[in-house]
Amino acid sequence: MRDEDAAWREQREQAVAGRAAALEADRAAEARQASALLDGFVGQAREHGLTPSPLSARALSGRSTYRTRVKGWYLKSDRSVAVGEDGEYYILTVPSSLRARFTGADLSPSRPRLIVGAGGGDGEPIPLKQLLDRRLEAGVRWP
Repeated sequence: MRDEDAAWREQREQAVAGRAAALEADRAAEARQASALLDGFVGQAREHGLTPSPLSARALSGRSTYRTRVKGWYLKSDRSVAVGEDGEYYILTVPSSLRARFTGADLSPSRPRLIVGAGGGDGEPIPLKQLLDRRLEAGVRWP
């Protein structure tokens, strides 16, 4: 009986590891596709004369905003996500910080997804391509 339990546990662990590897491979492929869209957007934005602006990040509490060292283009009117001039994808929320009030917040690029807001509890999921197209169409008149 113990051999059967051990064999079953090992089989279950292998199945879980296999599913995790497949999920990671899917996410990596999705990130590559999204990165290609972001790179294309940066080129098109420059062609359309859209200049990158300094990005601000909002504290997780929503009470404070902090300047950052990153320049780019906001993709949503609530300024929660942006594309940096380097083609990286940024989610513009950071932990509250007294130091960031004076020196600015540090941003790290996030893994881009083809659907912005997928799996999130608030807001509505929207395709990344649609956000990028909207931003290009808005031109310099962006909220």
